[in-house]
Amino acid sequence: MDKKYMEEEWPYPLLTKEIDARHRAKKIADGNFCSTLPVLIPRTAGWWGIDPRWKPSYINGDIHGQFVDLLRLFDLGGYPPTSTYLFLGDYVDRGKQSLETICLLLAYKVKYPDKIFLLRGNHEDAKINRVYGFYDECKRRFNVRLWKIFCDCFNCLPMAALIDDKILCMHGGLSPELNSLDQIKDIERPTEIPDYGLLCDLVWSDPSPDSEGWGESDRGVSCTFGADKLVEFLEKNDLDLICRAHQVVEDGYEFFAQRRLVTIFSAPNYCGEFDNAGALLSIDESLMCSFQILKPNDTGAPHSRKPTSNKL
Repeated sequence: MDKKYMEEEWPYPLLTKEIDARHRAKKIADGNFCSTLPVLIPRTAGWWGIDPRWKPSYINGDIHGQFVDLLRLFDLGGYPPTSTYLFLGDYVDRGKQSLETICLLLAYKVKYPDKIFLLRGNHEDAKINRVYGFYDECKRRFNVRLWKIFCDCFNCLPMAALIDDKILCMHGGLSPELNSLDQIKDIERPTEIPDYGLLCDLVWSDPSPDSEGWGESDRGVSCTFGADKLVEFLEKNDLDLICRAHQVVEDGYEFFAQRRLVTIFSAPNYCGEFDNAGALLSIDESLMCSFQILKPNDTGAPHSRKPTSNKL
């Protein structure tokens, strides 16, 4: 990246009309920004390292290359550094603007490392995004080398986050191999996601409302877990809630097991094929949850829902 561009000031809070996304993505791709990411990300991410004093705090689920909706989420919650965000993974694939999406998030991560936290989803995996769109987008718009650089970066992203020692966040869910939080802490990075085991389950597993215990997943990879396994894990590790993404839910969020787990999905009208809303989860100082909703095909102001009645 040339010196002139590096010295350019990014206006903030960023407004949609102020962003030439394709120009910025090309500048980032053509320069050395991406090649430095595998070094920068592990230095700034921590293994989860989220300060419980942050306020307000927002959590986002899957984005999947829906760049315009990412900007709508920032319009709703405020742009960094005025607000702090945790993203639960799946930034690329499916949507048409994966490059703009991941470049903006990573640029924010580098510029405001204590304001943006990026977890790894199952699509931050070369085996998956080679097939579901990101590889083709990189190759069509730039080159395969860029895709490989991003995959090296994805291998550095943390698998989980812990908020105030009470809320565990990841992309997928629990694993039969997961007994304590230290197992996640001990995961060495960079690493690829294997086809089975703890790392695989953290980004692939799903809660099952229809069965107890561990079960086979319809996805053909990883597993499902029942409410009994969820409660057992939470009580053993003195946790109140698991916050995860990974599944399309109609209202943008969905509770499980008497509000001991919540699924967040932040890509409204997913792939143009679903009529789902997108959600932004806010957690205040007392760990009270509230949800702000991007309604499907919404052309007006996003709808804000009042805080849930339970203190998590």
